[in-house]
Amino acid sequence: MPGIAGMIERHPHEESTNALQAMVKCMMHEKFYTSGTYVNERMRLWVGWVCHKDSFSDCLPIWNERKDICLIFLGENAADESEIDHLKAKGHQCNSEDASYLVHLYEEIGIRFLEKLNGWFSGVLVDFRDGKSVLFNDRYGLNRIYYHENEDGFYFSSEAKSLLKILPSLRQLDTASLGEFFSFGCTLEHRTLFSKVSLVPGGSMWTFFPGQEVIKEPYFKREVWENQPLLSGEEYYEKLKETFARIILRYFRGRERVAVSLTGGIDTRMIMAWAPSPPFKLPCYTFGGIYRNCADVKIARQVAKVCQQRHETISVTRKFFSEFPALAKKTVYYTDGAMDVSGAVELYVNRIAREIAPIRLTGNYGDQVIRSVIGFKPNPLHEEVFDPDFVRFIRGGVVAYANIAQDRELSFLAFKQAPWYGYSRLALERTQLTQRTPYLDNDLVALAYQAPPDLARSIKLSLRLIAEGNPALARIPTDRGVLYRPVPLVTGLKHSYQEVTFKADYAYDYGMPQWLARLDHLFAPLHLERMFLGRHKFYHFRIWYRNELSKYVKGILLDSRTLARPYLNGRRLEEIVNSHIKGNRNYTEEIHWVLTSELIQRQLIEQK
Repeated sequence: MPGIAGMIERHPHEESTNALQAMVKCMMHEKFYTSGTYVNERMRLWVGWVCHKDSFSDCLPIWNERKDICLIFLGENAADESEIDHLKAKGHQCNSEDASYLVHLYEEIGIRFLEKLNGWFSGVLVDFRDGKSVLFNDRYGLNRIYYHENEDGFYFSSEAKSLLKILPSLRQLDTASLGEFFSFGCTLEHRTLFSKVSLVPGGSMWTFFPGQEVIKEPYFKREVWENQPLLSGEEYYEKLKETFARIILRYFRGRERVAVSLTGGIDTRMIMAWAPSPPFKLPCYTFGGIYRNCADVKIARQVAKVCQQRHETISVTRKFFSEFPALAKKTVYYTDGAMDVSGAVELYVNRIAREIAPIRLTGNYGDQVIRSVIGFKPNPLHEEVFDPDFVRFIRGGVVAYANIAQDRELSFLAFKQAPWYGYSRLALERTQLTQRTPYLDNDLVALAYQAPPDLARSIKLSLRLIAEGNPALARIPTDRGVLYRPVPLVTGLKHSYQEVTFKADYAYDYGMPQWLARLDHLFAPLHLERMFLGRHKFYHFRIWYRNELSKYVKGILLDSRTLARPYLNGRRLEEIVNSHIKGNRNYTEEIHWVLTSELIQRQLIEQK
């Protein structure tokens, strides 16, 4: 995944450069990556980077004209053209299509330039005038920085595996974090799966002077957004419409081609309603499955047609099953275990998506920011799969969640759900292409804090925004069978829209209860499930683990090494695997997470 890696050493030695090269090599996952290093022994700094060729960051290292400021920047900055024009007016030579102008922004306003950055990023700034290096990241922490400190120095990387590579003592799983991992699919706060490896909090600027202790400070505090006054309903909507129409332009700029990853839902439709693209100039695609065109595909085709844009379906084919073992390993390795093995299907389709365009514009986080949808909750795995002594760590994670869930709703979504729970899929997808979404734009999130309470969870504003951007899009039902039509005045708004719900088809998969799984088993020889599979989802791991992937599942989970893991109940795991493959029980989630933990052990801990 694109990112940074490096060290700030207290006692430089001749192996430092070799260690840096090893760290960078761990992050070179694809042939279309480029990389580089910068070393300054006087500053005791060794830093390297990996990025997609021709991406916004493919211009490193960045120097100012006097060569006394150096910037290593990974990620993107969604800026308006006016910001670059202002720098040009100051006499700077600027290229708005890559990150080179950012060093001049620092020259003009100093370290406050971090507050101006808008996107997901991480980096290192070296200012020779003050003799300092500054490690920084985006305000959400979505561009992760893993770090470890010891008596020799400070070590950091966008991927934990780089630290594990050069510091073998770190190759240990943290038991409490593993309990959280099985409870939610992620670790909480700034912990990681690995002992003595932590995460730099979002919105950080950590300053290093040679031979001194690191100064750890935030450049952004969410209270700035939380303490804004609330707006009335109509004020909020008008400002929402103005803001969305303005910021959407930022996400179509750059030197690389942009494609929209369309679904049947609301958030990508809002993008299409306001997209600044001429007819047939904006490629669109949707992920589809093996059995039939799912609701996403059918509806996305209609949306693209109304917007006069071409649409493609990227289908999972049976080739996926033969590639699954390799894809599962890469999914876990690329994301440092953050993404479970079900992400193999995402890796498969995103590789194909890159052939259409290297930038994927999505509606991710729209439901969270605009409508306060919480998806980060305890994951109900069956406790019998675990060793009884380990179960207390799983339950401890649930208790910890109850404490953090007391946070303000939007702050929980933006600063906890997104970087902790949402990071895994984002990290995997970004190994293949550059991900963009307007829904975590600084201006939009700041505005969302001003939503009146009665509208903070409402779908009506989204519907109205779609209808006013492109009325024809408002007449297409969503994947949930929702259609929109105008209704009379409601409190606080001049206009509103009503949702009319039609019967929608749903296929039980992950959440199939055990009694239904038993019935499903009885009718399995008739293949009646094929009447339902694929209507709503493009992936069906419950069925795949039972059929096409059963040999792989048994080969990994019934292996003596897996059954002997101290946190698992080997005897019960064997029963669970056999019950699922036989078809009379549904243990899809348990198989996901135990497969993932085993691949973490083998690839990242044992490195075999």
